[in-house]
Amino acid sequence: MTEEPSRKLAVLLHADVIGSTRLVQLNETVAHERIHDVFQRCSQSITLHHGTTHEIRGDALVAEFSRASDAVTAALEFQTANTIHNENLSDEIRPALRVGIAMGEVVVADNIVTGEGIVLAQRLEQLAESGGICVQAAAYETIPKRLPFEYENLGERDLKGFAEPVRVYAVKQQSETCVPTRQIEPTPGLAEKPSIAVLPLNNMSGDTEQEYFSDGITEDIITELSRFSTLYVVARHSSFAFKGEKVDIKEVAQKLGVQYVVEGSVRRVGNRVRITAQLIEAENGNHIWAERYDRELEDIFAVQDEITQSIVSVLPARIQNSMRAQALRKSTDSFSAYDFYLQGRWIYENSAGNDPAAVTMLEKAVHIDPTFALAHGLLARIYGYNMFSLGIWYGDQESKARPHIESALKYGENDPAIHALVGSTYYCFGKFDQAHTHIKLALQLNPNDVITMGLYGFVLACEGDAAEGWRWLAKAREMDPQYNPFAWESEAEVLFQLCDYEAALEIYRNLQNPPPHTYTHMAACYAHLGRMEEAHKAAAQFWSLCSEEVNFPRYAANHARICKRQEDADNWIEGYRKAGLLD
Repeated sequence: MTEEPSRKLAVLLHADVIGSTRLVQLNETVAHERIHDVFQRCSQSITLHHGTTHEIRGDALVAEFSRASDAVTAALEFQTANTIHNENLSDEIRPALRVGIAMGEVVVADNIVTGEGIVLAQRLEQLAESGGICVQAAAYETIPKRLPFEYENLGERDLKGFAEPVRVYAVKQQSETCVPTRQIEPTPGLAEKPSIAVLPLNNMSGDTEQEYFSDGITEDIITELSRFSTLYVVARHSSFAFKGEKVDIKEVAQKLGVQYVVEGSVRRVGNRVRITAQLIEAENGNHIWAERYDRELEDIFAVQDEITQSIVSVLPARIQNSMRAQALRKSTDSFSAYDFYLQGRWIYENSAGNDPAAVTMLEKAVHIDPTFALAHGLLARIYGYNMFSLGIWYGDQESKARPHIESALKYGENDPAIHALVGSTYYCFGKFDQAHTHIKLALQLNPNDVITMGLYGFVLACEGDAAEGWRWLAKAREMDPQYNPFAWESEAEVLFQLCDYEAALEIYRNLQNPPPHTYTHMAACYAHLGRMEEAHKAAAQFWSLCSEEVNFPRYAANHARICKRQEDADNWIEGYRKAGLLD
């Protein structure tokens, strides 16, 4: 049945493969396959940014959006990803697109769009460079200028079929990334919040084994400050990217996008600690506040509270006085328990959960203070994550985790960090409803925590809504300029669920010192793409990094278990099987 034509104003995107005839002459079969693939990947980007691909005409694609910002974001994302994709091809058959974006009236019928807007977008596309994007001035004017785009005014151009000259802008991303990104618009109101980064406090103790202590103090100050919904605090992993470096405060602030920076040092000698801290206004280098604390170790919590409260009180008046009371919150009154907790957390984070000493330290912490909610929460998380272990195995992890979940919630019922830990533990056990409830509650209690944002996105994807999960991961990445390296792996797994195996592989290949299981994920990606030689190489790399006792079938089953939809679980298992990792 023929659809009744409709006429409307829309944002149109026209994309064209450059030099398609030359590519076909090099190898017709391969060229057609890759041109089809480039349009499929471009269509996925369009869909993720609320666009609709209406048709693919040979070597051109037409899409419609409601907003110019979505069209530009989708195009930039795809161009970045496609550049990386082509760089990894071993031959010269590398389809590149140029894109034109315009606003205009179109007629839509039977999924085919016609009209002046399409013609204008096509004319603009012909002005773009390879891998480039050209935008009509009328569309450019509707794009929020806070978005990370750079524009070059190409002036007014005479375009075939148009009586009046059209002003044209070339657009590109302000900074490139090393892996494909799917960006969303910045969180509303973020720019209006006072923003601050806490750099790692220098360990001045003369003992490298005390790094866990100085890092732990820094992390706790970041955590306490991030509880304030009217303050934007840069995530831990962004701040710690500058650990051990001699930094220029103004340059660091520019990289992290903040107005204020905290820096300082920790010196621990015997049962005493000296902490120095200063708050700097980055733009002019003014030292707004500085303090030195010489205390007994048992007073360490009072020092943390004083530092946090001082920072809050001297930031611009936009920080409400009522927030100061929140800075007096503590998880334990025992320094010994806290010290064991810091050691356990340090060991866990630096061993990928494969050192049983982390459990030993945390058990000491809860033995000293049975009400120490964070220590209980982290213990539960370690037992949960052990479901995916290729090394140490704790046995009945769920039974071991359950009492710590109960204690964590009992003594930390209003702590967002507790709910995030409990939620992540539940998802490890495939308990999606409980995981969703606690992680969402963690976000309600602390909307600024990028780690919880990313965790929520990953759990949404595991529940079957990979597209919405991706949006939350992108939101976390936007708020964290350096981004948690472990979060890239979550992004790769979500891309796998979106069947975008090429983009997932780009992430895996760019991970620094990836854990052994990463190679099994790569093998599954290659297998689904039909690249069996590379799949077998990745599988061989995995086995070369593992001991003979590794139980991969157990890992594969538990990994698939965190996918709520059976088809998602089956897709992982099938990828492993095709790659030769499973019988």
